Amino acid sequence: MAGNEWINSYLEAILDAGSSTKKRDDDVKLTKDAKFQHDNKQHQEQQQQLLKEEKPFSTTRYFVEEVITSFDESDLYRTWVKVIATRNSRERNNRLENMCWRIWHLARKRKQIAWDDARRLAKRRLEREQGRNDAADDLSELSEGEKEKGDPNVSEPIKNLSRINSDTQIWFDDTDKSKHLYIVLISMHGLVRGENMELGRDSDTGGQVKYVVELARALANTKGVDRVDLLTRQITSPEVDSSYGETIEMLSCPSHATGICGAYIIRIPCGPRDKYIAKESLWPHIPEFVDGALNHIVSMARALGDQLNGGKPTWPYVIHGHYADAGEVAAHLSGALNVPMVLTGHSLGRNKFEQLLKQGRLSKEAINATYKIMRRIEGEELGVDAAEMVVIPPGMDFSYVTTQDSLENDGDLMSLLGSDDRAQNKTHLPQIWSEIMRFFTNPHKPTILALSRPDPKKNVTTLLKAFGECQLLRELANLTLILGNRDDIEDMSNSSSVVLTTVLKLIDRYDLYGQVAYPKHHKQSEVPEIYRLAAKTKGVFINPALVEPFGLTLIEAAAYGLPVVATKNGGPVDILKVLNNGLLVDPHDQNAIADALLKLVADKNLWAECRKNGLRNIHRFSWTEHCRNYLSRVERCRNRHPTSRLEIMTIPEEPMSDSLRDMEDISLRFSIEGDIKLNGEIDAAARQKKIVEAFTRMASLNSNTGIVYGPGRRQMLFVIAADCYDSNGETTETFQAMIMNVMKDAGLCFSLGNIGFVLLTGSSFRETMQALSCCPVNIEDFDALVCNSGSEMYYPWKDMVADTDYEAHVAYRWPGENVRSMAMRLARTEDGAEDDITEYVAACSSRCYSYSIKPGAKTRRIDDLRQRLRMRGFRCNLVYTHAASRLNVVPLFASRMQALRYLSIRWAIDLSKVVLFVGEKGDTDYEDLLGGLHKTIVLKGTVAYGSGKLLRNEDNFKREDAVAQGNPNIKFVGTSGGQNIAGALVALGIK
Repeated sequence: MAGNEWINSYLEAILDAGSSTKKRDDDVKLTKDAKFQHDNKQHQEQQQQLLKEEKPFSTTRYFVEEVITSFDESDLYRTWVKVIATRNSRERNNRLENMCWRIWHLARKRKQIAWDDARRLAKRRLEREQGRNDAADDLSELSEGEKEKGDPNVSEPIKNLSRINSDTQIWFDDTDKSKHLYIVLISMHGLVRGENMELGRDSDTGGQVKYVVELARALANTKGVDRVDLLTRQITSPEVDSSYGETIEMLSCPSHATGICGAYIIRIPCGPRDKYIAKESLWPHIPEFVDGALNHIVSMARALGDQLNGGKPTWPYVIHGHYADAGEVAAHLSGALNVPMVLTGHSLGRNKFEQLLKQGRLSKEAINATYKIMRRIEGEELGVDAAEMVVIPPGMDFSYVTTQDSLENDGDLMSLLGSDDRAQNKTHLPQIWSEIMRFFTNPHKPTILALSRPDPKKNVTTLLKAFGECQLLRELANLTLILGNRDDIEDMSNSSSVVLTTVLKLIDRYDLYGQVAYPKHHKQSEVPEIYRLAAKTKGVFINPALVEPFGLTLIEAAAYGLPVVATKNGGPVDILKVLNNGLLVDPHDQNAIADALLKLVADKNLWAECRKNGLRNIHRFSWTEHCRNYLSRVERCRNRHPTSRLEIMTIPEEPMSDSLRDMEDISLRFSIEGDIKLNGEIDAAARQKKIVEAFTRMASLNSNTGIVYGPGRRQMLFVIAADCYDSNGETTETFQAMIMNVMKDAGLCFSLGNIGFVLLTGSSFRETMQALSCCPVNIEDFDALVCNSGSEMYYPWKDMVADTDYEAHVAYRWPGENVRSMAMRLARTEDGAEDDITEYVAACSSRCYSYSIKPGAKTRRIDDLRQRLRMRGFRCNLVYTHAASRLNVVPLFASRMQALRYLSIRWAIDLSKVVLFVGEKGDTDYEDLLGGLHKTIVLKGTVAYGSGKLLRNEDNFKREDAVAQGNPNIKFVGTSGGQNIAGALVALGIK
């Protein structure tokens, strides 16, 4: 009897449609429609002709056709009998009785026509079979000799010919036995966990969370992949579940995995430990996340190497950043480790910025303040600069899509909606179905489904307006809005509460009660059932977002046989090109949205074709296919991006006598209690001559390539990075005094054999040597000199030759000579003179082009110059140094901070064991030195002139968007040094 409930609902819908306007006729020429249904070819031609001529769509016709084609004659007869038994004098019941009889009559007629058609088809089939039998008899008359001889020009048939439907190299499982891959995924913001995902809880916890978790599992299940780490932020706030504070969470352990292999979520401490903050507030904490992630990756590379690679570190095969924040993290990690990087934007800041400006509700300044949009855009563009690939189409897990989902099986839905009282027939049905259906006056209508979080950019309000203002669509279909989970709208974030409040107001304005469902709660595990329900009512899925980077829900809908309507902005264009299962619309045009929905729901042939196409092509988005394409493309990238040069030095135990000798040497060089004099007692020229002679002898003695060099066992690094220049860009005497103070306090607090000293500077090597020659310390006291803004590295304890491994390490995308003249030309402003910027040849090297800036000259700021170079295909790092009198153009991954990370890996020193000494200002890379796990001591008064004025234009982001305020790892001391530095070290927990 469940079928009769469907018939009754359809008949009610017919009457509703007929009474909505006097221009429509109730009878709709039923006899002609019956014939129209039974001739399939004629039906298709007439439907197409109707669409071409844009004739008015008839809701009545739709439901009459649905009754005639979908229900048995006996059901129609029972419905008629029931109507007669319950009839009364009301006009509506009389019309219902008459219509029911006429449809029953048409169904009987349809059955007779179908019977006649079947007889004719059977007769033609017998005739064809007889013809084949006669032909076989004729062939049997051939002799066996003639058969065997055959035609010599005809080759043997080819059996089981395989096809490869891709132009990429396929990742074959049977060749991956020797591979032991380690893959790193990064999704920094939101609430990320493997089970019971809280999708829709806030704007940061959406489809991206589900995607990255499923991607990690799928990659770990691919043969040849041993370990997948999904790095995200650790959150120990009482605002969220305690599971988000767990350091590690296993996602899967495939059958081929052993030991520490498998897929894991790794949570990295970053930012406030006890507070859950939105992604817009995470930007200043990115350096801390980078350093924490680097420490984890290095540790895991060693562990995997010990288990699988004979003790040699197993570096990541690829680092994959998701969204702009993780894209910037991945870029820095890619540069530090020299491994390929992939970027998936999920959405783009520039697109969002343009859309918000187009809406006109916020000014440019307000948009930047609310969304930190300029900081986000810079993060995205750095990710694009560093990435080998940008946006790989997503995959999907189809394991929970059952066979019945692709069949015309409506029995369970009929059971739910039937009038019988046998409750046991309904107990096996999903609870979410009942939760949705309770909203509808007529739940048998096709369902238009929208599923997203309540975010303004998801554009649900425009969808509601389109539905509310299209009478035909309201007569034909219901609308289901799954907009996250809520208890009380007032307790939600401001943007979410505004969207939901607007939804309720629109429902009331258009009087859509009984036609729109908007349940308060649903579980992530119930989402497949929501898709199934929409498909069983022959509905449509819609994604009307202003911009949709991927459109994973479109793929999910297709897997359940739902045709789709989607925004034409973003990823849906590519998805529908593959699936061919729906229509694209302008998300700003509500009439276009209504027309597309009406066309898909009303045209049954189009609906069926889209459903079939989606189910047929959906395998192209399976995780298996995705992972193979993913690994194949990364394999091609690695041919251009080797990782063999990065090795962790094995440092032998240092003899006690060496440590004592270090202490003895330092005591001879200067007295800890005495003052150091910079003038009068030291002949700078004579000292420089002796140093050069000494280094020449060292270089000749150390020319034996069989010798393995190392800086010794260091427990900490003291890094001097103060940019001490006068107004002309010359090094000041404060530079030498600062070095002496730092080394003196290090001697007071620690055994000098346990501390390594590193100098980071924007000066060339020659300029650095000249500056150090005036300082009463041995050059060999420095473990490393990093010159020319991080593009060159020297080891005074080894030789005075630039580290060629480091040069190769930072060479990625270095344009070399191609950028040499271009950078100088673009750095000048339109009204600048030709000699405002000239090449400073003495400071140039293979990895650095230096340019002198004439005093008072106008030059472009770093952000402007970088963008102009990007537009011409040049990816470089740019630094103004020497009090804005010098411009250094160096490789993309060359910087003072990246050089420090490189050393921490090579020398196996945790970045939390590093102390940076800087001034209150400095070169334009000064901000990069202030964030991260290392400790920072700011020496007041050491730097009088900086280059910060040339960093950013006024309409760009501010320093607080790049540097964390109130960082506990930063301490300030006065100019006198001495005990002030020692006290700051103690305050930082360094004892």
